[in-house]
Amino acid sequence: MRVAAALAVLASLALSACGFTPLYAGPAVGSSLRRIAVTTQDDRLGYRLREQLEDALAWDRAATPLYRLTTQVEQKRRPLGRRIDDTATRYELTVKATWTLTPAAGGAPVTGTETVTTTYAAADQPYAAIAAQQDGEERAASELARLIRLDLMQALSK
Repeated sequence: MRVAAALAVLASLALSACGFTPLYAGPAVGSSLRRIAVTTQDDRLGYRLREQLEDALAWDRAATPLYRLTTQVEQKRRPLGRRIDDTATRYELTVKATWTLTPAAGGAPVTGTETVTTTYAAADQPYAAIAAQQDGEERAASELARLIRLDLMQALSK
């Protein structure tokens, strides 16, 4: 029992001596991510992207933002495959997001671009077709938020 306790104490001392800090600890990049206010365009895809980014960044609404992230989203839908009646069987949705991170205190902004492609099935029923398209947009927004978060972590670590 004493040996296990002694090993645990030694392991914690060794770990703290190496300078290891978890990503979401105070002095790391994670605390800066929580203080990024997100602004997107006023449409369905922009709204979905803003929701996904706020979740991915764990935005702290109570804290004063240190940065402002603005995004501009473009989407293109391309039919794939053809049925005998010349209607599409699938669609390819390509979403391109251009983002700008501006410090609230002033300074040079950081910009970047990410592109995501998803596909979804075309349905004959109107409601199912709309639901499939919205699901494709949601998946694209989720992946874009993940990629933008990685870009922001890299930009803030410098």
